[in-house]
Amino acid sequence: MNLPNKITITRVFMIPLFLIIYLVPGIPYGNYIAAAIFIIACLTDTLDGYLARKYHLITNFGKFMDPLADKLLVSAALICFVELKLVPAWIIIVIISREFIISGFRLVASDNGVVIAASYIAKFKTTAQMIMSILLIVNFNLSFFNILEEIFIYLSLILTLASLIDYIYKNRKVLSENNK
Repeated sequence: MNLPNKITITRVFMIPLFLIIYLVPGIPYGNYIAAAIFIIACLTDTLDGYLARKYHLITNFGKFMDPLADKLLVSAALICFVELKLVPAWIIIVIISREFIISGFRLVASDNGVVIAASYIAKFKTTAQMIMSILLIVNFNLSFFNILEEIFIYLSLILTLASLIDYIYKNRKVLSENNK
C-alpha cells in the first residue's frame, strides 16, 4: 500500500477518535481537541491527493477510498450536529442526500466512460461545510460566533443545492437513456 493510501486509511481511523473526543462529555477541552482532529483529518485529504498526483501514485483503491473517507468524516460531524441539536436535521439530510446523489451520478457517468471532476461550486461547498463544522465543533457560544455559525450553516446549504443543480445540469446527458 502506497503512502497516499495509508494517509487516506489514517483519515478513516481518525473518525472514531474524533467522535469519542467530541461526543463523550467531560473530556477536558474536548471541543478543541475534536476540532484539531477534524482539521488534521481534513488536511490529510489535501496531502494524500497532492502526493498521489505528484508521485503518480494514483490507484483504484485511492480513487474509491479517498472520496469515501471524506464523506464519512464530514457525515460523521454533520450527524453529531443533529445529535447535539446544533443544526436542524432537515438541513443535514439535504446535505448528506446531495452526497449520495452525486456519488450515484458519478457512478453512472463512470459506467458511461465520463469522469465528472469537482466543480468550483462544489469546492466552495466543501470549504463552507468544513468552516461550518469547525465553528460548530469549537462552539464558542458567543454572539459573533453564533451568527457566523448560522451564516455558514445556510451558506453550506445553499452551496450544496447549487452544486447539485450544477452537476446535474452540466452532465444531464449522462442520465439520458440513449447515452450508450
